Amino acid sequence: MTQTQSAPPATWAPGPAGVPQQAAAAPAPSRRGAVAKWFDGTPGRMRAFLLLLAAISVVFGLAAAQGFGQSDGALDRAQANAAQLVRIQAIHTNLVSANADATNAFLVGGLEPPDQRQHFVDSLAAAAGLIAEAATAQPADRDVLGELNKTLITYEGLIEQARANNRQGLPIGSQYLKDANSVLQDDSLPLVKALVEANEKRVDTEFDGISYGTIWVVVGGLLALVVFGITLRWLARRTHRYLNVPIAAGAALVLLTTAVGGIALAGASSSAKDTRNSEYERTLALSRARIAAYDARSNESLTLIARGSGDEFDKAYNTAAAEVDNQLGKLGSDGTGLRNAWTSYKAVHKQVRDADASKGNWDGAVAMAVGHDKTNNSVDTFSAFDTSSNQQLTTTSTAVQSKLKDARNGLPPIGWLGVPIGIAAALLVAWGMSQRLEEYR
Repeated sequence: MTQTQSAPPATWAPGPAGVPQQAAAAPAPSRRGAVAKWFDGTPGRMRAFLLLLAAISVVFGLAAAQGFGQSDGALDRAQANAAQLVRIQAIHTNLVSANADATNAFLVGGLEPPDQRQHFVDSLAAAAGLIAEAATAQPADRDVLGELNKTLITYEGLIEQARANNRQGLPIGSQYLKDANSVLQDDSLPLVKALVEANEKRVDTEFDGISYGTIWVVVGGLLALVVFGITLRWLARRTHRYLNVPIAAGAALVLLTTAVGGIALAGASSSAKDTRNSEYERTLALSRARIAAYDARSNESLTLIARGSGDEFDKAYNTAAAEVDNQLGKLGSDGTGLRNAWTSYKAVHKQVRDADASKGNWDGAVAMAVGHDKTNNSVDTFSAFDTSSNQQLTTTSTAVQSKLKDARNGLPPIGWLGVPIGIAAALLVAWGMSQRLEEYR
């Protein structure tokens, strides 16, 4: 009778004090080993490609969202900062316009013309309103605008003292006027110029940033397409199937998004660049020309007020007039009418200076400067330039806002569709790769 062989006895190892102990069981497989086995062989490599391609699809979606967010935000900020820059330059224009009114009215003596006085009041009120508006629109400018407002209170007080003394025929009125002009030139306008410079830098930064969105979308798309191509090629060689439809669909989705997004962003960037080089540059040139023109007009009056000792103001006039010529020259053929209007004003100014300095006819010079000479005066010629330049400035500044808004509105909604598109591509990858993995089960 054959005896059934029993299982071998457990192996015992001597323990402490001779007490036998059972030998340790074989160690369980480590977690690292399990992970390595999961990626082992062709199925493992498929899983690796699945994870890589799914991850790169989501990364592409994030890059597309970031790219469109970058360009959309830059367009929005460029629009807002351009509006703030126009606002600051309007403050500057109103201040020098008010000063031109005050100095020219001082030449009249006694009660100044009511319409000129009203224009002075309106200009200062407009400047104050724009200061409040600008402080709300751009918090970064708020402190400087607050300091500017304080200087205007001082300026207005000195102007009122100059007017009061001038109405009484007291010579000290001219000193108050010079002090007011010094406050404007030395305290107020440097603050305005600092604000203009800061906002010009902000606008330039945002215009430059618009093109960065294209880089995000194109680079992200090309990187994803390279990984898709490598994956499809590897699958075709391993499975001997030319095309994996779901993964190819994911690649097509990425390609379509990259093409549409890249073209849209490049178009927006090109439109913004054209706006920057045309309407925006013309807006800056017109604003600077108007500011310099009012400065020249003020110095024309101050030269006459100084009665023979106004060389400093005459030099300031020449500097401001040259700046007007420079800025109008940037307008090209569009500035022909303005250049003609400015030339007409300069021609009358030359006659004012000749009457005062060469012929000693101060009264005749004043008559031309304040408009009492109805046939030939700088009031009418300057008003023609002022009206025309203001109309053109309104047109160009409105065009800047309109074109930047159109560029922004023309962007497809990939900013918020980018991540869903990336997830959709990742799901297509998972679907396509799962078909191949099923064949190994």
